[in-house]
Amino acid sequence: MTTEPKSATASVVIASSGLPLTERQEARRRRILHATAQLAGRGGFDAVQMREVAESSSVALGTLYRYFPSKIHLLVATMQDQLQHLHETLRKRPPTEEEPAARVAQTLMRAFRAMQREPHLADAMVRALTFADRSVSAEVDAASRLTTTIILDAMGLTVPPTPAQLSAVRVIEHTWHSALITWLSGRASIAQVKIDIETVCRLIDLTSAAPGPTTGTAGARDTAAGTAAGAAAGGRAKSGRTATSRTKPGRAKRR
Repeated sequence: MTTEPKSATASVVIASSGLPLTERQEARRRRILHATAQLAGRGGFDAVQMREVAESSSVALGTLYRYFPSKIHLLVATMQDQLQHLHETLRKRPPTEEEPAARVAQTLMRAFRAMQREPHLADAMVRALTFADRSVSAEVDAASRLTTTIILDAMGLTVPPTPAQLSAVRVIEHTWHSALITWLSGRASIAQVKIDIETVCRLIDLTSAAPGPTTGTAGARDTAAGTAAGAAAGGRAKSGRTATSRTKPGRAKRR
């Protein structure tokens, strides 16, 4: 299943105008995101300064603010862009495991290893998500919808996901985000992250027998992503605490 929800493929807009981008504006936006990723990759969150991004992408500072009102908007959009690249790669080289749970775990570990190759960039993007307030909700929602789409594609469903499966996807997203935080903070090893991801993905096996809903797959994805984004926004302030509680394999097994 590779069809994205409509909201995930909607035209990007300039923040200050709400109008879809022209081809030239889209090219400018891509230069901005590329410059942001390079700066963050070299020096992390603090290295991303709006004036530096403007100079590196050859745009006026005022123009940059028209596209991205703040550094947080910029970094969350960069994370969405990185996820989009991952999604395209996964479509070309999909997971090879036979079982849905194993495919999702393989997919998320591939995403994690991509983050591992660019730890400063990963830290900058995750910190931006943690600091994001309501003004960044559109960018956060877009990143969450894309994450949901990646997980559902990895599951390889031939019918719309059930409510139980959508709930499992939300929990998997929360755990993956928490695993990133604990690894970036030095409180979890790569091996522990792998165990945690594989453990939470077993929820897919537990929900595979549930009856399917009557709504379409795209609509169901939007519902799952919207709820996941809301839950993530509500839990960002306590992400350090929830990271530990959600990633213990023993507790997940007992549930």
